[in-house]
Amino acid sequence: MLQELRIKNIALLDSLQLDLSGRENGLVVFTGETGAGKSIILQAIHLLTGGRGSSAWIRSDCDQAEVEAVFFLGDNHDEIRSFLREYDLESGDECLIRRVLNRKGRSRLFINDRSVTTRLAAELTENLVNIASQHDHQQLLQAGKHLEYLDSYGELRTQRQDFSRLFRKWQQLSSRLRELQEKEQDKEQRRDFLGYQLREIREIDPSPGEDRQLVEERERLKASSTLSALARNSYQLLQNKVIEHLVTIRKNMEQAAELDPEVRELAERISSNCYEIEDLEGALRVYRDALPMDSSRLEEISSRLAQLKQLQRKYGPELEDVLTYAERAERELAELVGLEDEIDELELALEEVSTEALLKATELTEARRYVAAKLSAAMEAELGSLHFSQAVFEVSIRDPEGLGMNGIQASGRDQVEFLFSANPGEPAKPLVKVVSGGELSRLMLAMKCILARRDQVGTVIFDEVDAGIGGQAAEAVATKISELAQYHQVFCITHLPQIAAHADVHYLVEKNVEDGRTITSIRLLAREERVGELARMLGGENPSEQTLAYAEALAEKQGE
Repeated sequence: MLQELRIKNIALLDSLQLDLSGRENGLVVFTGETGAGKSIILQAIHLLTGGRGSSAWIRSDCDQAEVEAVFFLGDNHDEIRSFLREYDLESGDECLIRRVLNRKGRSRLFINDRSVTTRLAAELTENLVNIASQHDHQQLLQAGKHLEYLDSYGELRTQRQDFSRLFRKWQQLSSRLRELQEKEQDKEQRRDFLGYQLREIREIDPSPGEDRQLVEERERLKASSTLSALARNSYQLLQNKVIEHLVTIRKNMEQAAELDPEVRELAERISSNCYEIEDLEGALRVYRDALPMDSSRLEEISSRLAQLKQLQRKYGPELEDVLTYAERAERELAELVGLEDEIDELELALEEVSTEALLKATELTEARRYVAAKLSAAMEAELGSLHFSQAVFEVSIRDPEGLGMNGIQASGRDQVEFLFSANPGEPAKPLVKVVSGGELSRLMLAMKCILARRDQVGTVIFDEVDAGIGGQAAEAVATKISELAQYHQVFCITHLPQIAAHADVHYLVEKNVEDGRTITSIRLLAREERVGELARMLGGENPSEQTLAYAEALAEKQGE
């Protein structure tokens, strides 16, 4: 049950707080002039149920809008409590849902102050709130939606999900089998082609990073002649009596040091440098002799790089890509070798899944046929109390048997459509062909009443369910909504005084201009104010004494 609803900066509504605590069931009505902003309530709850929001809904000159609702969880909400526990969202006997929109188009949604996805919120709130909007009325005309209504009434969700899982498995196996069968058709050609490619790569037998190493070696070889000339010239200069002269100088200075101690340090330095030059001569000789001078190696490298480049053009662009392609080709070749065995295994698995899926589909069809008869009877009973005393409502189920898995969808193989006749003697026909606007409203009301009793949703919301209705039909609709409100919390946005008269709580939605700015306000009406609003709904802004008296009588009658 919805205990509190807070709305801030939505459309023309500045701020609103509705306190509904203490009322487990009952009818909450919203009335007001056309364009006053009654739809804001529906927009707000739509946001809480994970519906799409828009920055255009944010009140002018405001950065963000916010909607918050507190739901009380009673003893009959075990499924909701279990859901909240599963996602670590449980918080006692209350469930707080909050949605925030900002100007940048970003939206945040919270359940018990934990951020959640809109999908999760939608899954939760379908067990808390049932909305019957004008959009839902149009959906009732779409045969594709009728299966959802039937399964919801029959509580066939688990059975349908079991079949859907098998159907998805069948789809996956079928897709894989088609893929392998296509490979089988050109297996020989593909195997030969892959074999040729692998032989080409293996014959050249590249290794990771080989091309980079060869390029570096080639550059060194190209520079070796210059390096050799420089080293040889330097060595020859050292050999050209430089060392011989240094040896003579060293000996002279050593003799001088014996005669004059002051020369000893100089003699030692000359001796040290002499030995260093001799070492340098040896190092230059080793370096010169080690330089590669083999021109044939340069040719080998160029030839090898050309081979690698050819592979890179075909399977690259990089050498690592060539090696990766070879690994992939080897795997595919191995798969092709074992293709027949895998196809045989898949065909066997597909046959087993198909058999099980067809059995589940048949069971689902039988369950739907049983539920269809009960739904037809329940709808006719509801319609009878909505001024359709001799209406016929049928649930047509077409089952394309004999097609195997062909033609079956994730929802099963049944094509469901609602048929209706409001006139005795006329055959029931598809809704889209026979119902008027007023009839459609009553059909939707009947369906929602049936489903609300079946799924035990605490809060039911009707948005102008009275469209196209008047006279005795309006009285019947008002009575039906009032009956539903005995067991559920019912919100109703209405233009009908007959419905408003049944309200346990009556809110008036008004649009006023304050300080040059339009503002929508929603206020709770006292009994005297309710009579005035009923009179306005009956006779306009200036109701006559007779209209006021009728409004008073209407309020008294429904209040009994």
